[in-house]
Amino acid sequence: MNKRVARFLVEHHKLVLIAFAILTAVLGYQALNFKIDASADTLLTKGNKLYLQTQVVNERFSPQEFLLIAYQPKDHKVLSQKTFNDIAKLSGQLEKIERVESVRSILNVPLLSLAKGGLSAEGATEKWTIEQADFSPEELKKVFTDHPIFEDLVINQPQTATALQVLFKADQQLSEIDRKVTELQEKALESELSDDDQKTLQALQTKAEPLQRALTKQRNQEIAKIRELIKPYEAESNIYLGGAHVLGYQLINIIKSDLSIFGGAIAAMICLVLFIVFRKIRWVLIPVLCCVSSVICTVGLFGLLGLKATVISSNFIALQLILTLAIVVHLIVQYREYSNANPDWDQKQLVVETFARKVQPCFYAGITTSIGFASLVFTDIQPVISFGWMMIIAMSLSIAVSLLLFPSTLSLLKREAAGKKSRWASKVLQANASWIQKHPRWPVCASLIVLALGGSGLFFLSVENSFINYFRDSTKVHQELSFIDQEFGGSTPLQLVYTLPEKSGNTDLEFTARDIQTMQLMQAALEEHKGVGDTLSVVNFTELAQQINDGKPLTEYELNAVYWSMDENLKNDLLGSYFNQEHRQVRISTRIQDTTEGLNRADLLAGIRADMEKLEIPEERYQLTDLFVLYQNILDKLFRSQILALGIVYVLLLLTFWALFRSFKIALIGIAPNILTTIAVLGFMGWMAIPLDLMTITIASIAMGIAVDDTIHYVHRYREELAEGDGAHALERTHMSVGYALLYTTTIITLGFLLLVFSDFVPSVQFGLLTSLAMVIALLTDLALLPVLLKRFIKSA
Repeated sequence: MNKRVARFLVEHHKLVLIAFAILTAVLGYQALNFKIDASADTLLTKGNKLYLQTQVVNERFSPQEFLLIAYQPKDHKVLSQKTFNDIAKLSGQLEKIERVESVRSILNVPLLSLAKGGLSAEGATEKWTIEQADFSPEELKKVFTDHPIFEDLVINQPQTATALQVLFKADQQLSEIDRKVTELQEKALESELSDDDQKTLQALQTKAEPLQRALTKQRNQEIAKIRELIKPYEAESNIYLGGAHVLGYQLINIIKSDLSIFGGAIAAMICLVLFIVFRKIRWVLIPVLCCVSSVICTVGLFGLLGLKATVISSNFIALQLILTLAIVVHLIVQYREYSNANPDWDQKQLVVETFARKVQPCFYAGITTSIGFASLVFTDIQPVISFGWMMIIAMSLSIAVSLLLFPSTLSLLKREAAGKKSRWASKVLQANASWIQKHPRWPVCASLIVLALGGSGLFFLSVENSFINYFRDSTKVHQELSFIDQEFGGSTPLQLVYTLPEKSGNTDLEFTARDIQTMQLMQAALEEHKGVGDTLSVVNFTELAQQINDGKPLTEYELNAVYWSMDENLKNDLLGSYFNQEHRQVRISTRIQDTTEGLNRADLLAGIRADMEKLEIPEERYQLTDLFVLYQNILDKLFRSQILALGIVYVLLLLTFWALFRSFKIALIGIAPNILTTIAVLGFMGWMAIPLDLMTITIASIAMGIAVDDTIHYVHRYREELAEGDGAHALERTHMSVGYALLYTTTIITLGFLLLVFSDFVPSVQFGLLTSLAMVIALLTDLALLPVLLKRFIKSA
């Protein structure tokens, strides 16, 4: 069967190549539709309860989309005319951007402490601002010091920097669609949706997708425009941009940069090492052709299916290069082995025999590698699940492209003359084979030591996530995020939503004295926690009222009277997004300072809940929502789901090995290198304090995918050799055949991926290092432990 397929590919190689050219061209065109989406939403599991609660809260309180521009003067003071002129000019330029609704700055916030009439002052929002009134620097310094609302919002505590909030108009059509989608998804949490509801939900999501794409594109254009606008001011001041969409924009740029710069560098390194190893240009061109074709077809298929690359899945191209290259190198080594051993064979026979011998182990390797990546599907984290499916698709295409394109392309070329094997590879493999034959206990002892060290390292694995730490300290994005995080009250939003008790009697009071006291206690407890930054709520409004009232607290009647008599614009500005009259809910909004040393996010949330319990706030009366809670919820699942997923995949791999080789003993031996490799890599992460996060969760699956590929090829060849001789000879012949492919693949990929250590994106650095480590460990286990176990326990084919 295998030979019939091989003969067809060889005899009709031109037809196969034409078909591939057409397919690659079609999918290459579809690749133009492939998108990289690095927005914060792509990392969230949209079907879970916490996500929907956050959507509901955002809808009720309608916090406006904004980005922050921090302005830090170099040679002049913040509260100076020079700063005011720069802020006024920059604000005017920003307001000309189509989607910008307004720019809130130190110039136009209402300084009610200076207003005659205080909170009830007529025109307080327009008249009593820096741009409308002539205040002295001393007055301004005093009014902004410990300001309940504006400190850490428009000016930092030391008054060395100010910030502009660029507020954007909402897309009304998209907002309405999102509102309806949220209603249906919220309904789905309570009961199963009807067929009509399902159809409506699908239609709404389909309708929203192009609008969301257009909005994302517009946001990126706006950020690029803002970058251009702030350049002239950077000579005399430090300018920093912040906000979720700015982070997404930076992530996309860095991912694209890494894909182009390091993708090119890795490709060049792979080509160089391929030429050094095989000494023939054909053995560079054919692997490159297979790799390029498989990547183009995969990207095109993802574009056709609408699958997007997120921060988590952005390395799929690099992984596909590894998988494709491994298959092609095994084919090359087998072809050269036949060429040297059979000088009388013509090119057609060489290609047919090579394909016939390697198609089965390559196919087996593809199945088991896909099962390795299937561990991601069991994580219960949607973006990671998507990555798992993407890699399963990529693996399938790598097998198909390599096994079809390699023989067809090789058929165009003349037969290769018998060549010499690499001296260094021969010496390494011969020494290794001799050593494990003489000292079979050493690999077993070494493996047990590695297993013990790796296993103990698992106890030191931490589960953490910090976007700021995803970038090197020297990068602009790290400096921007850190500055805003430290100087303007944090970077990751957290909301505490409290439902007020029902009104008693016929009172018209919105807030009773007890309500205000409860909110004050809740906010005070929240602010006591390490890492909690700027916090805003109705409580800040009461503190401002007290300041204006010469430090005397207002009674509940006075506060409510001020609330109802306040200018409508001022009321919306100060209270609109913190109090919802219809649902009688208040929102305490805070930002977590991500750069806080020793911050434990799980402990922080547990501490807040413990405080609410001490204050006797029932769980049903408050919710913790927003990005901080959502990301922590994902992280809480990571370790548990990773261990569960690996356990499931170990079992699946064991059953697959058993089915493929029809021997439970071989299945147990074959699974050993995979278990050792994954535990060693995870243990290394624990010992080196590399946290398990949304990026590094994929490393264990990558390690398993790499190890299982090498294992399949070695076991398959060993059984073939065992049928022709005893265990010692079978081991040596396997080593001196498949061993070359394992050694070459590891060398090529390790040298290539170590280039990622020069990236500014820390997850890319970790990916390069850990992938290289996984390659080396997989090689050592497959060339040391695996042959010892096979020789000891497998006596016949």
